Amino acid sequence: MRYSAWQVFKQGLTGNKGWGQAWRSPAPKAEYDIVIIGGGGHGLATAYYLAAKHGITNIAVVEKGYLGGGNIGRNTTIVRANYALAGNSEFYSNSLRLWEGLERELNYNVMHSQRGIINLFHSDGQRDYAARRGNAMVNQGDDAVLLDRAGVAKHAPFLDFDNVRFPVYGGLMHPRGGTARHDAVAWGYARGADQRGVDLIQQCEVTGIDTAEGKVTGVQTTRGPIRAKKVAMIAAGRSGQVAAMAGMRLPVESHILQAFVTEGLKPFLDTVVTFGMGHFYISQSDKGGLVFGGDLDMYASYAARGNLPMAEHVMEAAMTLMPAIGKSRVLRSWGGIMDMSPDGSPIIDTTHIDGLILNTGWCYGGFKAVPGSGWATAHLLATGQPHASAEKLRLDRFTTGRGLMDEEGTGAQHNLH
Repeated sequence: MRYSAWQVFKQGLTGNKGWGQAWRSPAPKAEYDIVIIGGGGHGLATAYYLAAKHGITNIAVVEKGYLGGGNIGRNTTIVRANYALAGNSEFYSNSLRLWEGLERELNYNVMHSQRGIINLFHSDGQRDYAARRGNAMVNQGDDAVLLDRAGVAKHAPFLDFDNVRFPVYGGLMHPRGGTARHDAVAWGYARGADQRGVDLIQQCEVTGIDTAEGKVTGVQTTRGPIRAKKVAMIAAGRSGQVAAMAGMRLPVESHILQAFVTEGLKPFLDTVVTFGMGHFYISQSDKGGLVFGGDLDMYASYAARGNLPMAEHVMEAAMTLMPAIGKSRVLRSWGGIMDMSPDGSPIIDTTHIDGLILNTGWCYGGFKAVPGSGWATAHLLATGQPHASAEKLRLDRFTTGRGLMDEEGTGAQHNLH
């Protein structure tokens, strides 16, 4: 079924009994051309673009839980392309262009809202850096507007502009940035991939990666062995564990990132605001809840939960920036497992095992990268060559030390990115 306003009207008149399943639940076949490990946004997007753009449909996406049950369904939903460093800049710029046509491409409402993003600055030096970053964004083909204090106040008059420690000097606005509905992105890609013949296999955990004579031959799963000509490891915070099945040790650490949602409030925040000095970012959902987060919990872990000291830190940052929200009640919080790379930038590359592809190291940037990541990984799987937007996202930069993409200049320490 093609979704449309007419279908919504028609189904409403008939008791909504005509809606079909969004995707199938097939049993795994004995062999595929490509097996994708991980049914999150990146894995589903890769499968979709392989089928839609490269005509490869004999694909299985294997997910140990349910589709969209990982980080793609638990994040702060921010979409942006406000990077300054070569490598990251062109990648996220391409991803944003894909976002802008995604709903038409998928025939699915992912609730992409280009409400803009404002990165605050609090000193003359930070203003200078914001100007340089904005110029880099414009040179890349994206948009940036340098706002003074009054300009920020027009968008967010409720900020504490005269905070003693961090007075607001202004902000760098990225008008094409914004938010999207996280789980809807997974559902849209899943539906599109399924329509093109991709098998989406849930409740199917990969327990081993088979190789022979330096080449990948398939995977072992809880639902039996599956042979494959190529295998893509796209498992986010679990990438290290998955790669270990092939005898690889990745340059990533898994850390916990918490996020929070408040009760619904009347609309008052129509953009995304980031407060770098407190490592705090906030937006308001269409249901009225404030969606916000902060820094990593600062210790490596696979436990998808946070800790109270970091929750306290995030609330302190919220009150520093926006004391007016102090009486809002927090309804829920969660912790996502971040695959943190040493330079804070992602990895999309082949490995030393022929046919085994790696997609990892997304740090904080996983959600906004979903279309671009799927596009580039599909290109790599189909052609054997990196896509132009991901040419610098290679694994060997950690071996040679050349081409490291440290956007923040914080050095090779995973939890600082």
